[in-house]
Amino acid sequence: MQTLLVILIVLAAIAALVSLIRGIVSFLQTTEAELKSDAGGPSVSSQKQNKMMFARVGFQAIAVILCVILLALNRQ
Repeated sequence: MQTLLVILIVLAAIAALVSLIRGIVSFLQTTEAELKSDAGGPSVSSQKQNKMMFARVGFQAIAVILCVILLALNRQ
């Protein structure tokens, strides 16, 4: 059981890292034209950045919860 939890923690951490990198890449691809645009609503890159941030936070939360479960199992 503990081995499975460690594997899941590593996978959640890798997923958080990947979503962080994708969000940074999306941020770097934002053009000046998008920033100065008067179009109503957020740009496509802004939406992707937001999506990646929420994914990263979710994967981090999953990793933390799994760590708490692993520590609780090891305490007993």
